[in-house]
Amino acid sequence: MKHADDKGSGLSGSDTADYVTMSIGGQLFGVPVLQVHDVFSPSKLAHVPMAPPEVAGVLNLRGRIVRAIDMRQRLGYEPREPGSQVMVVVIEYQGEPYSLLVDSVGEVLSLAGSAFERNPSNLDSNLRDLSEGIFRLDNKLLVVIALERVI
Repeated sequence: MKHADDKGSGLSGSDTADYVTMSIGGQLFGVPVLQVHDVFSPSKLAHVPMAPPEVAGVLNLRGRIVRAIDMRQRLGYEPREPGSQVMVVVIEYQGEPYSLLVDSVGEVLSLAGSAFERNPSNLDSNLRDLSEGIFRLDNKLLVVIALERVI
């Protein structure tokens, strides 16, 4: 498996790519829109005994059982307050669906490949471990999630 540092964003300087944005613990993240299959508010998660802590459970998505990964837990953030909002972003990785539990989902941004940067050395290690790189936006940093590192 290649790490993102070996492959970059897959964009050349003149290309643009669309990213679905989401917020986790106040940080802005992005996933390529072509990897996102669904976004919704979950109704029920089934607990999985003896699963790793980041696996919040499984959900039934149109007859398919899909693992739900709590991105707050995966990033080492504080747990959500009971009753707080959670959204599900269903992504596909190697032909299998996975759901990412995030705090909120934002807009789709079209970003130029020339604006993509490799992870800076001062990026928090939890972010760096799950990131493919970043985009510096006007007033915030968009961290591009490397799905192969999350899964």
